[in-house]
Amino acid sequence: MDFSQIKMVVTDMDGTLLNSKHQVSPRFFEIFAALQQKNIQFVAASGRQYHSIVDKLSPIKEDILVIAENGALVKEKEHELLVTPIQQHLKDELLGIIEEIEGAHAMLCGKYNAYFDEKSASFLGDLKEYYSNYEIHKNLRDVTDQIIKIAVYHNKNAEAHIYPALKDLEHLLKVKVSGLYWVDLNHSDAHKGYALDKLMKDHGLASHEVMVFGDYNNDLEMLELSDYSFAMANAHPNVKKVAKYETASNDDYGVERILEQLV
Repeated sequence: MDFSQIKMVVTDMDGTLLNSKHQVSPRFFEIFAALQQKNIQFVAASGRQYHSIVDKLSPIKEDILVIAENGALVKEKEHELLVTPIQQHLKDELLGIIEEIEGAHAMLCGKYNAYFDEKSASFLGDLKEYYSNYEIHKNLRDVTDQIIKIAVYHNKNAEAHIYPALKDLEHLLKVKVSGLYWVDLNHSDAHKGYALDKLMKDHGLASHEVMVFGDYNNDLEMLELSDYSFAMANAHPNVKKVAKYETASNDDYGVERILEQLV
């Protein structure tokens, strides 16, 4: 493959750049320095909260673009480039539907703060990995912050236990299985593809100038924008169908292997 025209690298975090222990490898940070020398822009694109993403990429956070909350928030340093909240009138309706799903736990995601209810406290250890800034409320309907995503957690399998109850809402908003335990609800325009398309237009980039990595269904739209789209070996079957290429797993340096070829 000819990578000579690549000017931007975009990668998902969990299951992609992060290994199974939720770690970024030292190998990646070494490659990042080489990307900078080649003036190749790096974009971290995740369903995670903004603060959680930059915590993982703390050494380089001043030198990257961040697509957070599945594209509902896009930032460069302290500058907000895009914010796409859920319509306020939908919040309580969605919470009511989620409360009827056995084993489901809803998290409201503001731009910089997440909100859990007291019923989720038993899962707090798991949730803090993805939401480093949070508050616990007795009733999520009392939260007045602007909400840009509702994340729904199931401790066994979100695709099997949560998605069937929410998929009929896809005419109203984005319903994405974003991981083994998660289904995410966003505004219809709040997805990684919409956010990446804006960045590509802002930077004057075409599909052959962007390289994208992903592993789950919330990565599909951004993978479709690139001529150099890579599914991880551990990716969901839907991702492998859409991506043009495949790389090794997130535990076998799949992203780093391709970036080493790039630099």
